[in-house]
Amino acid sequence: MPVIRSALLSLALISAACPLAQAAAPTLLDTATVRAYNIAPGPLGATLSSFAVEAGIALSFEPSIAEGLISPGLSGNYSTEAAVTRLLAGSGLDMVPRNDGTYTLALRRLTLAPTTVSAGARPSDALPPVYASGQVATGGRLGMLGNADVMDAPFSVSSYTESLIKDQQATTVGDVLERDSSVRSTGQTGGIVDSFFIRGFPVGEGNLGELAFDGVYGVASNYRVFTEYAERIEVVKGPAALLYGMSPNSAVGGVINVVPKRSLDEDLTRFTASYAEDAQLGNHIDISRRFGEERRVGMRFNGSLRQGDTVIDEQSRDVDLGALSLDYQGDRLRANLDLIAQQEKFTAASRPFLIAPGVELPSAANGRTNVSQAWGWAHTRDKSALLSGEYDLTDALSVFAHAGGGKSAVARLSDQTPTIVNAAGDTSSIPGYYKFNVQRYTVDAGARLRFDTGPVSHSTAVQVSRYRDELSRGITSGPVVLSNLYHPIDRPKPAIAEPDTPKVSATELSGVALADTLSVLDQRLQVTLGLRRQTIASNNYNAAGAQTSAYDDVRTTPLFGVVIKPWDQVSFYYNYLEGLGKGDVAPSTAANAGEIFAPYVSRQQELGVKLDYGSFMSTLALFQIKKPSGELVAGTFSVQGEQRNRGIELNLFGEVARGTRLLGGVTLLDAQLIQTGIAANRGNTPVGVPAVQANLWAEWDTSWIEGLTLTGGAIYTGRQYVDQANTQSLEAWTRLDLGARYTTRIAQRPTTLRATVQNLLDREYWSGVASYGAFSQGAPRTLLLSATVDF
Repeated sequence: MPVIRSALLSLALISAACPLAQAAAPTLLDTATVRAYNIAPGPLGATLSSFAVEAGIALSFEPSIAEGLISPGLSGNYSTEAAVTRLLAGSGLDMVPRNDGTYTLALRRLTLAPTTVSAGARPSDALPPVYASGQVATGGRLGMLGNADVMDAPFSVSSYTESLIKDQQATTVGDVLERDSSVRSTGQTGGIVDSFFIRGFPVGEGNLGELAFDGVYGVASNYRVFTEYAERIEVVKGPAALLYGMSPNSAVGGVINVVPKRSLDEDLTRFTASYAEDAQLGNHIDISRRFGEERRVGMRFNGSLRQGDTVIDEQSRDVDLGALSLDYQGDRLRANLDLIAQQEKFTAASRPFLIAPGVELPSAANGRTNVSQAWGWAHTRDKSALLSGEYDLTDALSVFAHAGGGKSAVARLSDQTPTIVNAAGDTSSIPGYYKFNVQRYTVDAGARLRFDTGPVSHSTAVQVSRYRDELSRGITSGPVVLSNLYHPIDRPKPAIAEPDTPKVSATELSGVALADTLSVLDQRLQVTLGLRRQTIASNNYNAAGAQTSAYDDVRTTPLFGVVIKPWDQVSFYYNYLEGLGKGDVAPSTAANAGEIFAPYVSRQQELGVKLDYGSFMSTLALFQIKKPSGELVAGTFSVQGEQRNRGIELNLFGEVARGTRLLGGVTLLDAQLIQTGIAANRGNTPVGVPAVQANLWAEWDTSWIEGLTLTGGAIYTGRQYVDQANTQSLEAWTRLDLGARYTTRIAQRPTTLRATVQNLLDREYWSGVASYGAFSQGAPRTLLLSATVDF
């Protein structure tokens, strides 16, 4: 494939450029070397980023530590040490060296008892630091392997920070991941469920939540995760059955992990007021405290209320949530308890569309237009809890454990997925009263050990885990509702009885995993080997509660990864990963109804390179994923389908010049149905997978107004097919956003004002397709405003 050959050429060119990257290795602070600086006063984070680039040092820190602080700037000739002293004057911060020769920021303390928990301390479970841009972290959590620097991970990993979440004014994980070119949302603006495609495969479709929370499944809210309690949103791309265990709904494109907020070293009281067009008002309080003489006990509370009319016609939305995190930080013991409760209410919630066979797909209506009936409503409630702990038995051996789960309850009365029946946009839908109850439980325990065997260093992890979910569901349907995509028609509310909710399925996933990372030559060569033996037990039930099918199977999934770092700023990697999916049960319409099939095993191979320039980073990855599937052909259900996605991902993020930050990427996908029981579909493009996905977001700190930053970005998605026969498709689309934020102090309180216009040109488009062929309207032009104040 030409794009693959081009990517291999790019890898060669990057390799040739590596000696130049080596020359940019960070230097230590000194008092002898004097440089000329001319850095204007401004927000502390931005001025420090500019200084780090000019001084040739690698600096990363949590954006929240510098938020709201103003630096006096730097003009004249200074040694590096003197420059740092000048820039940090009056901030209460110090620049602290790390063992790898890079630097971070820490809160200044006058005294430090031996047992004091200070900002400079970094326990083994501490989050990786943040690049100078503040938007992306230098590493992430890799399931049972724990935290890893992105340069040491033999995977493609993205970790988006709280700073990015706030500045983007993102309220859901789906909003955040608009920044990632490998991810596309298949949920609806104004809809009740978030779902995604990662590397062209679905994640989060169905009634079993597939987002991980603090590295484990079964805790994150089932249908939608809000960002108020998220410190970071991480994406590990590709199948990750060994790292996280089998995904509850068999996703293989990647893992989305929500890292919860924890208490900070210094007290925080932060309030944010927000407005979203049409009249959606919100507020959010974020409180962090530490207690005791040694400040070992911490508390972080996040609470939010949002209510009012949305930008979509006839629609209103109310969101209430509260999240409490308690932690203990001892000399050897670290423990956390997370409690989350949230509910979301809609009137006239948006629904995805289907299209009748043979009908040419009509152009999209404006995103404000709502086909859902005004009498429709939806109410979703989630409660979650997670208790986790880590204990250092020795300096080299630690044990860890998690126990938790969640409950979700959904009730909605609305017209179901409308089907477009002709080119004029007429629709037909069946209204229904739907109720879902989902319960999830998770528990795991493990150990991590570091040891040497001669010149080889080992980082070994072992884990045993168990996950269980139960789904209860009831549906009562009403008479058909007819309307129109462009000119919705109000129909009377039907009388539909509330359904019972019998249990329809129960699944248990348990297993044991072992992984070892071997490193030599001062970690310049690292090899990761691992195996997870996964037991999959699944039962289905009919309305009377009788078991209709039972499933119990075992599979072993391997992991092989290699990292080669010939220079400090360059990392080559390769991985072979496998993913697991529950085997299908032949449907009642098949001649072999009830036949149970073995688990589906998906396989990925990936080759890539990562370049860390200190203030920004670029990555290039080539990958191939193969996933089998079952099909009903000629009345018989069998496993004879297979989808193969080949792709190239190019990403760039960080501060590329003084006061200028970029976050973007391009993903090229060559997806094919390489095996299928329908001969005419062989070689076709799978549903919902475009050939090109591209994102570019930029920020620029203006020089004419201190504290003012202009922001903007674009999302591009290529043509997507709605059917496997490739006869119906969504046109390619581009969305432009524009915004600004202003950081200052009001009454000596750090204050940030933000404004964003999404879909600036009010483009009308179909945005994405779920794997089952349902597609969504794109978001209309929407104004977002917010103000954040620290007290």
